[in-house]
Amino acid sequence: MSLENVLIDELRDLYSAENQLVKALPKMAKGSSSSELKELFTGHLEQTKGHVERLKQACELLGKKPTGELCKGMEGLVKEGQEQLEDDEEGAAKDICIAGAALRVEHYEIAGATQQQLRSPNR
Repeated sequence: MSLENVLIDELRDLYSAENQLVKALPKMAKGSSSSELKELFTGHLEQTKGHVERLKQACELLGKKPTGELCKGMEGLVKEGQEQLEDDEEGAAKDICIAGAALRVEHYEIAGATQQQLRSPNR
C-alpha cells in the first residue's frame, strides 16, 4: 500500500468520524441539562461541520471521494454516548456522563488528526 493510499484511507476514516459527530452532537446538546454544556456542544457542532468541509476539500484535491470508509472507532464512541443519554441519571450526574463521553470522542478526534498529519506524504 502506498503512502497516498494510506493518506486517503485516513481522510475517509476521519470524514466518516466527523459526519457521525454531526449527527450525534445535537442529541448530546438536547440531552444536557446545563446551558453551558449545551453551548459547548452547539459550538463543537459548528467546528465539526467545518472539519467535514475541509476533509471533503482535501479529498477533492487528491481527486478522490471522501466516502467509502466507516469509522468503527467513532461508531463505538457515539454508541457509548447514546447509552449515556438513555441512562436513568438526571441533572448534573447525567451531564457529567455525557461530558465524559464527549471527552472520549474529542481524544479520538485528536489522535486521528495527529495520525493523519504524520502520514501526510508532504511531511
